[in-house]
Amino acid sequence: MPKLNSPLEGIRVIDLGRHQAGPRCAQVLARLGAEVIKIERLGGEETRYHAPWVQKQSAYWVQYNSGKKSVSMDLRKESGKEVLRELIKKSDVLVQNFRPGTIAKMGFSYDVLKSLNPKIVMVNVSAYGQFGPYTKQIGFDPIGQVMSGIAMVTGQEGMPPIRAGVPIIDRITALHSAIGTLAALRERDISGEGQAIDTCLADTGYSLTEIPVTAYHGVGTEPTRGEGDEKSAPSGMYECADGNWILISAGDQHHWGRVCRALGRPEWEDDDRFNTRHGRGENRQVINERVNELLEELEMKEAIQLFTDNDVVAAAVNTIPMAAEDPHPWERRAMVEVDDFLAGSIAVSGDFWHFSRTPAVIGTTPKVGEHNKEIIMDLLDYSESDYKQLMDDEVIADWDLYDTIPGAYRN
Repeated sequence: MPKLNSPLEGIRVIDLGRHQAGPRCAQVLARLGAEVIKIERLGGEETRYHAPWVQKQSAYWVQYNSGKKSVSMDLRKESGKEVLRELIKKSDVLVQNFRPGTIAKMGFSYDVLKSLNPKIVMVNVSAYGQFGPYTKQIGFDPIGQVMSGIAMVTGQEGMPPIRAGVPIIDRITALHSAIGTLAALRERDISGEGQAIDTCLADTGYSLTEIPVTAYHGVGTEPTRGEGDEKSAPSGMYECADGNWILISAGDQHHWGRVCRALGRPEWEDDDRFNTRHGRGENRQVINERVNELLEELEMKEAIQLFTDNDVVAAAVNTIPMAAEDPHPWERRAMVEVDDFLAGSIAVSGDFWHFSRTPAVIGTTPKVGEHNKEIIMDLLDYSESDYKQLMDDEVIADWDLYDTIPGAYRN
C-alpha cells in the first residue's frame, strides 16, 4: 500500500455546498488531505462577497473554502450537468446543502449518483433533514439554537433568549457531516458500496441540549437558566481590577481545598456551610463576595496566575482582539496565515488534529474557476475544442476574466 502524505490523500470530493455547513464539511475533508473541487456559479459563490473584509478578500469566504479547487460552472445548462456527471464518476464524495428536493430536481438524486458511481458517498446537509415534520422549511444556524432550547438555557433567568455570537450549529453540523463521511468511506472499504448521509442543523441543536431534554422527557425536570453557576461556587465569570474578566470553574468536591487556599480562607475547608457542592451553592454569596474582594486588588493576569498556582481552573474571558492576539492558536496552528490572491496574506483555520505521521493540509483560497482547465481537460479528458465550446456557451468562464466583471470582488 502506498505511503500517504495526508490522511485522506487520494480521496476526491465534489463540493456543491453554499454558505456554511456544507462547505465547512468539505473544508474539513480538504484539511485532512482530500482533493476538494468546489463547483460554484459563474461569478463565484455568493459568500465570496460577504463581510467582514481583509483588504479585498472576504474573511467569511476563506474560512469555509480555503484549500479547495474551484470550478465555475452553470449547472442549469445540460452541458454543465454533463461535466458534473463525468466528475461524479471519478469522485468519492459529493457534498450538497440545497433545500431538500432541489438536488433531485437538478437531476442528481442519490439514485442518479449511485447509477453513475456505485461507490460514491453523498452527504446531504439541510436545516431540518431530508425527512421529518419540518423538512420543507428553510433555515440557517439560529434555528438549531432556538428549536433545541439552547437560546433559553443560555444566560440568566429573566433575560430574553440569547443567541450565540458565532455559528456554533453550522460548525458542529459540518463536523457531524465530516465524521459521517469518514465512517461511510471506511464502510465502503468493507462493502465496496457508497451510501447517502443526512445531517441537519436541527439535529445538531438537540445534540447540545441532550442532557436537559433527557431530564425533562424522563421526569419533567425543567432547567433553570444560569443554574450551572448557581449549583456551586466559585463558578462563573468575575471582573478583575483592570476591568477584564476571568472564568473560574471549581465546582467539584476535590477542587474545594484548592479554592480555599487561593482565596486565603483555609479554614473554610472544614466549614460545614461549604463541605458539599449543594452547600456551596446555597452559600455562594459568601464565597463570591470573597472572590470579588480578592479580584478588586488583582489584574486579570495576576488573578489567573494565583488560581493556576493553586491548581484551580481559571482563564481569561477574551474579547475578539484579545483572542486574536493570544499565542495559543498560532503556536498550535489552530489559526495559520496563508498567501491570498486578494489580501496578500490572510489568517485561516488550520490544524486541529496534529497527526504524528500524516499532517493536515492547509491550502490557499482559489480564484473563481481557477481550476477549470485542470479538472475539465486534465481530469475529465475534454479536448481543447470541447473546452472552448463550454466557454463559448457560457457554461464555464476562466478565472482571469473575473477581473473585468464589475463587482466580482469588493473594491
